[in-house]
Amino acid sequence: MREIVHLQVGQCGNQIGSRFWQTISEEHAIDPSGVYKGTDDLQLERINVYYNEASGGKYVPRAILVDLEPGTMDAVKSGPLGALFRPDNLVFGQNGAGNNWAKGHYTEGAELVDSVMEVVRKEAEHCDCLQGFQICQSLGGGTGSGMGTLLLSKIKEEYPDRMLCTFSVAPSPKVSDTVVEPYNATLSLHQLVENADEVFCIDNEALYEICFKTLKLTNPSYNELNHLVSSVMSGITCCLRFPGQLNSDLRKLAVNLIPFPRLHFFLVGFAPLTSAKAKDFRAVTVPELVQQMFDTKNMMAACDPRHGRYLTASAMFRGQMSTKEVEDQMLNVRNKNSSYFVEWIPHNIKSSVCAVPPPGLKMAVTFIGNSTAIQEVFNRVNDQFTAMFKRKAFLHWYTGEGMDDMEFTEAESNIHDLINEYQQYQDATVEEEGQTEEAPAEEAEAE
Repeated sequence: MREIVHLQVGQCGNQIGSRFWQTISEEHAIDPSGVYKGTDDLQLERINVYYNEASGGKYVPRAILVDLEPGTMDAVKSGPLGALFRPDNLVFGQNGAGNNWAKGHYTEGAELVDSVMEVVRKEAEHCDCLQGFQICQSLGGGTGSGMGTLLLSKIKEEYPDRMLCTFSVAPSPKVSDTVVEPYNATLSLHQLVENADEVFCIDNEALYEICFKTLKLTNPSYNELNHLVSSVMSGITCCLRFPGQLNSDLRKLAVNLIPFPRLHFFLVGFAPLTSAKAKDFRAVTVPELVQQMFDTKNMMAACDPRHGRYLTASAMFRGQMSTKEVEDQMLNVRNKNSSYFVEWIPHNIKSSVCAVPPPGLKMAVTFIGNSTAIQEVFNRVNDQFTAMFKRKAFLHWYTGEGMDDMEFTEAESNIHDLINEYQQYQDATVEEEGQTEEAPAEEAEAE
């Protein structure tokens, strides 16, 4: 029933993905060798959303691990979940993409993409009713961004009616891992705007801030950052996997969150997040969760929702709670902060309630917001891109792989249009005749 095929591409994608499978395995009580060790029937009832059942009662993740160099795969194999994944589903090249989008998308990646698509087809054919695909990738590297977007377009071509969501790690404002990040990210965003159905934007710096300020960790490792992301990922699909009073799935999410097809980039958050010491001093209640969930410090992408307005938002609660309380709190937030929500979408918060909380918590909530403030992320990438592209810096690495300058110019103008679109709907108001008044053209150009 309603299965999801999971792909993880590149080093970043594989690290997030591996952490995600640890989280999901905990929730379904699957041990590292794939054997069910739980006592609750609910854990097995819809386990086939993410797992295939193999012979001898072993559960195998419906995951495809892709990279252009073998190093990441070796790390996964020797990691705690090494024995969990199906060996045929590990697809890797030898040369690596060397942080070069063109290598990932056109040369190295294109050679590997057919063997990945074969595995995708095999997994999709085993499904009763495929709900969609989720892809973990980074936008700044070579494999995750270049090959990730190549896979995206191939999957879109073969399965046009299935949901495609990506968990994309966008470049951070202050910390940059690679110099050519702005190029790779702009070229990837250009593809994501066209091909993905939902893009959940994450960024390392925002995750570090959460670890420092909220969780009070002095030197957080990538493992802790990935744990935050995997909590959100499991929260998004918990309604598919466990029974609840008010269900939601990837398609319902898209229908309720995306007012215009191109504006499908979401902010995500998770609550409750507290430091280990402060845990005993606060009660986890619905109002408390709602308050933390809309808090700026809780967003996992480096942009401030107060600088924009929410077009739509969705809250997925987990745990035993009254739906009336959830509805009241949502209405309350909407009314008190009405200036931060666009007034031409009257009821723009969707909520769902799932009965099973994450392990170790009484109740939790995953937040997804479609806010016009996400343009800050694009603006930042675009400014850096323009600065480098003006001087044609580093361009020979891309043209050497057969790319053309025109592709860069196209990608740049597409991101410009996206930023202007977000700005236009941020400024739009409701006119008396019920028409949406659009922002004056001069303002859009000034952006």
